[in-house]
Amino acid sequence: MRANRFVIHRSRFDRSGARVARSTLGDMTYARNKALGTFGEQVAATHLQDAGMVVLDRNWTCRWGEIDLVARDGSTLVVCEVKTRSSVTHGSPLEAITPQKAARLRRLTSAWLEEHDVQPAAVRIDVVSVLVPPRGAAEVVRVRGVA
Repeated sequence: MRANRFVIHRSRFDRSGARVARSTLGDMTYARNKALGTFGEQVAATHLQDAGMVVLDRNWTCRWGEIDLVARDGSTLVVCEVKTRSSVTHGSPLEAITPQKAARLRRLTSAWLEEHDVQPAAVRIDVVSVLVPPRGAAEVVRVRGVA
């Protein structure tokens, strides 16, 4: 006896009302999200520099993941997680920081410090939320010391 299977069919349409082929949906979504994330990281880096910080590293990776931005705020090393969204339909960017994500950021921070042989006076983990509306300037909110 076969189990019942439910199939959900979704159709997408471009701005002109033309149907978008299914095979391109995944690629378009990935490319759009990648571009949005890259834009958000650039906006966040500019925001940090405008606040007087020095950006030391971008998109640093190791086997545990990636750190979006590493900056220096005086004698404090600041690891920044950048969350970019085009709407708050699925929650604000800040709501994406779960306890598991915070733990991973702490582990990544330790790995970055070890690899770069740096011993700052203090270490802080911040989240930079970038909300990019359909029109107008991006809204940037930085929350200090989240993890």
